[in-house]
Amino acid sequence: MTRDAPPEVLTSRLGYLFKHAYLRLTEESARALEPHGIDGRELAVLAVLDAHDDLSQLEAAGKLAIDRTTMVALVDALERKELVERRRSAKDRRKNIAQLTPTGRERLRDAEHARQAMERQFLAPLSSADAACLVRTLQSLVGAPTRADDTSDSA
Repeated sequence: MTRDAPPEVLTSRLGYLFKHAYLRLTEESARALEPHGIDGRELAVLAVLDAHDDLSQLEAAGKLAIDRTTMVALVDALERKELVERRRSAKDRRKNIAQLTPTGRERLRDAEHARQAMERQFLAPLSSADAACLVRTLQSLVGAPTRADDTSDSA
C-alpha cells in the first residue's frame, strides 16, 4: 500500500504523529500475529497472565487497564482457542484464576517472537540508540518502568 505524504501543516502536531504511528504499528502487528491466530490484545492478555501466578480475570483487567466486560470477552475467546483456562483460586474460592494452557504458553512464545521481529522492522528507520531512546521516552510518558534492554519489548 502506497501512503500519501502527510500534509505539511500536520507533521509537527504530536497528536497527528502519534495517531498515524499507532495506526501503522497496529497494521503491522495484525499482520505479524495473524499466522498465530491471535491479535495484539489477546497477546497482551497472554503475556500478563504468564507474568503473574494466580491472577484473577479482574486483576488482569486492572493490569491491562481494560474494563471487566472486555476482559471476560478476551478470556472467553482465548479459552475457545484452548490457550487459557479458568479455575477457582485455592486461596479464595470466589476468585476465578485465568492461566495459560501448555498450548497457550507455546503460542505466547511464538507470537512474542513475531511481535519482536515486527517491532524491530517498524523501528528500522531509526538507529539502535534512537529506537531505545524512543521506547524509554514513551515509557516515561505513560509512567511505565524502564529497563536498559527495552528497545522492542512493548505489548
